[in-house]
Amino acid sequence: MVALPTLPRRYHGASVWALYALGLIPAASGFYLGATGQLPGNAIKEFEHLLGIWALRFLIATLCITPIRDLFGINWIRYRRALGLLAFWYVVMHFSTYMILDKYLDFRTIIADIAKRPFITIGMAGFVMLIPLALTSNNWSIRKLGPRWNKLHKLVYVIAAAGALHFAMSVKVVGPEQMIYIALVTALLVWRLFRTRFNQWRRGPAGRPHLGRA
Repeated sequence: MVALPTLPRRYHGASVWALYALGLIPAASGFYLGATGQLPGNAIKEFEHLLGIWALRFLIATLCITPIRDLFGINWIRYRRALGLLAFWYVVMHFSTYMILDKYLDFRTIIADIAKRPFITIGMAGFVMLIPLALTSNNWSIRKLGPRWNKLHKLVYVIAAAGALHFAMSVKVVGPEQMIYIALVTALLVWRLFRTRFNQWRRGPAGRPHLGRA
């Protein structure tokens, strides 16, 4: 396996903050385009859609960190928390746009939508499940919860599946874009099932690296 250049440790913190800054650019750009009338069609719906898509992308990116390390030996674990929190904030912005700009805080209509429209019900369930993960995405919670922290954060797989399903159900016709996200989430879920067995195979007998591993 070809070794990639590694970032010096002194730049790790700065690179994480750079990821936060870069990650918020799509939201800022979408808001600017909407505010200046440059989004096509229904600007509010387009902005809401953009935020939801990026939330799903960041969720998938978060789940890709471990397979990338397992398969290619590239350790980007330091970025997993930032990606997860970016996904959370995009979900918050997505839901806030729906509540404030789309429904004008008409809670009766919002509650009726959640109860009667399955894709909104699924999306809301995913959002609710994401809240405790965001609140415990810190070192203090990891120490305090111990093994329970890992169990709690496995919910991210359920949330990603809910996000992909929410997106697919929100359109009249499921097209290639929706199928790509469903396929990615499915692949990540399947990888989760086989990950332990794969890593055992790579280590070989008695925990030694498998022959042919770089």
